[in-house]
Amino acid sequence: MRRLLPIAKSHKKSLYIGLLTGVIALVLNVAVPAMARNAIDAALEADREALTTWAIILISIGVGRFVFGALYRYSLFQLAWGVETDLRTLLYSHLTKLSFSYFDRTQSGEVISRANSDIRSIQVLLAFGPLIGMTIISFILAFGYMMTLHVPLTLVSLITLPGVYFFGQKLRRVVFPLTWVSQARLAELATIVDENVNGIRVVKSFAAEKQQVGLLQRAAEHIKWVNVEAIRARAKYNPIIESLPRVGMALVLLYGGHLAIEGTVSIGTLFAFNAYVIMLQAPFRMFGFLLLQTQRASASAQRIFEVIDEEPAIVDSENATHLLDVEGSIVFENVHFTYPSKREESDPEASSPIDEVLSGFNLTIRPGETVAIVGRTGSGKSTIGRLLNRFYDPTSGKILVDGNDIRDVTLDSLRHQIGIVFDEPFLFSSSVAENIAYSNPNASLEEIASAAKAAEASGFIQELSEGYETVVGERGYTLSGGQRQRIALARTLLEKTPILVLDDATSAIDVEIEAKIHDALAKHLSGRTTVLIAQRVSTISLADRVVLIENGVVVADGTHSELMANDQSYVSILAEAEKKDQQDLGGKND
Repeated sequence: MRRLLPIAKSHKKSLYIGLLTGVIALVLNVAVPAMARNAIDAALEADREALTTWAIILISIGVGRFVFGALYRYSLFQLAWGVETDLRTLLYSHLTKLSFSYFDRTQSGEVISRANSDIRSIQVLLAFGPLIGMTIISFILAFGYMMTLHVPLTLVSLITLPGVYFFGQKLRRVVFPLTWVSQARLAELATIVDENVNGIRVVKSFAAEKQQVGLLQRAAEHIKWVNVEAIRARAKYNPIIESLPRVGMALVLLYGGHLAIEGTVSIGTLFAFNAYVIMLQAPFRMFGFLLLQTQRASASAQRIFEVIDEEPAIVDSENATHLLDVEGSIVFENVHFTYPSKREESDPEASSPIDEVLSGFNLTIRPGETVAIVGRTGSGKSTIGRLLNRFYDPTSGKILVDGNDIRDVTLDSLRHQIGIVFDEPFLFSSSVAENIAYSNPNASLEEIASAAKAAEASGFIQELSEGYETVVGERGYTLSGGQRQRIALARTLLEKTPILVLDDATSAIDVEIEAKIHDALAKHLSGRTTVLIAQRVSTISLADRVVLIENGVVVADGTHSELMANDQSYVSILAEAEKKDQQDLGGKND
C-alpha cells in the first residue's frame, strides 16, 4: 500500500485540503461535549448570561463543523477518484508495453479483473479509509481532554479496548487470505464471461449453453464459498468488536454516576464523559469495515503491482537509434526461435529445445522484392513475420533491416516501417472508416476510400447501412471473415510502410475477389519490400521469388515455376491448399 503514496501525492491539493479541513472539523467535533459540559453546568447554576454565551459558541461550532466537514469529504473523495483514474491509466499504459509472451500466458479476464474490481477496491478504501481514520484522531483528542477532567474515569472508559484490538487481529488473520482468494476467483469468473461473450458463436454452434452455464455456476459457487467464509468470520468477531466499547460505556455510567452522586464530578462532566465514550466507540464500531476494506485493498494492490512489476521481454536497448529512410532489405542470419512458454518446458542441457520453431533460419530479401514464404502448418511461416516486427526476439541469431540489427533500433520506429496484416484480423467496435484509419488517424476520407478500393473493400462498404460510418460491432463480427480481412488489409495499405508482411491476409476471401485484390495490390507493392505468407497459388503469383521452409529452415528457394518443376514437396503443399479451397468453395455453394 505504501507504493500508492506517490500516486496520492500527485493530488497534493486535494490531499492537503482534505487533511487540513478534516483536522479542523475533528477539533470542532471534539469541542462540542466540552462546550456542552460548560453550558449544562451554567444552566444548573442558573447563570443565564454564561448559558447564552455557550449556546452561541455551540451554534458557531456546528456551522464550522458543517463547512469544514463538507470540504474534507469532498476533497478526500476527489483524491480517491483521482488515484483510481491514475492507477487505471498507469496499469493500462504498462499493459501496452508488455510483450506478447505475457499475453500468451495470461487470461484476458484476469487482466480485466485487475483493471476494474481490484482498482475499485483501492478507491473505496481511499474514499472511506481517511474518514474512518479521522475518528482515530478524534479518539486521541477526546482521550486527552478526558484525562484532564478525571483520570480514573478515563481509564475505566478504556478498559475494554485491548479486547477490541485482540479480536480485530484475529479477524485480520482470517479475512486477508480469504480476500486474496476472492479477488482471484472474481478474475476466473471474468475470464469465463469474457470467453463466452467473445466465443458465443462457438458456444451456440455446439449447443453448449448448458455446459457453459454450469461452468459459470461452479465459478460463482467458488466465489460464494469464499465470501460466505469471510462473512462467517465477520459475524463471529465484529459483534464482539462493536459490543466491547458499549460495556465500557456501562462501566462509565456506573462509576461516573457514583462520582456525580458524591459530588466528585459535575453533571456536565458526566454528560461530557458519556458523549466522549460514544466518540471513543466510533473507531471501533467502524473498525470491522475498515479492517475488511484494508485487507481487500491490500490484496488488490498486490495483484495490480504484480502486473506493473512485470518486466517487458521486448524493450529498446540503451543505445537504440531510430530506423529512418528504410530501403527495405531484410536479412535473417542463423535465426533460432522457441516460443517463451515452450522454453520453460525445455531441457536446458538438450542440444535442441523442445518445439523449436526456427532452427538456423537464413533468408535474404532485397529492397523492393516480393517474396512468398510457403510451408506446411507449424513450419514457422507466421513466426517469421512476428520476429521481423519484434513481437518476440530470436533465441539466437539476428535479423537485419537495411543492415541494422532490429534489436538496436527503437520499437516504435521499427513498427512504423513494417506493415503487417494478420491471418486473423481484429477490428475495433467503431466505424469502418475509423478501423481503416487506425494506422493513420489523420487520413482524409479520400485516402481511406482509396485504401479500401485497393483492398477490394469499397464495394461492400458502400452497401452497408451507413457506408463508411457503419459501426462494425465488437471484433467486427457483423461482417464476414473475408470482409474483415479486406478492411484489415486496407488499414495496413493506408499506412504506406516500406516493408509489408501479408500473413495469409486473403485466406478467408473468395478466389474470384482475391484476384481483383491482387490486381490492385500489384500497384501498391511496387517499390515495397513484401513478405507474402501464403499457400494459394493466386497469392504466390504476386511474388518475385518463393521460399519453401520445413522444420524451421529454408529447403528450397526459387521462382514458382522452378519449384513446381523441381520440388515435389512444394507441389504437394500447393495441391493440399487447392483441395482445401475447393472444399471451402463447395461448402459455400451447398
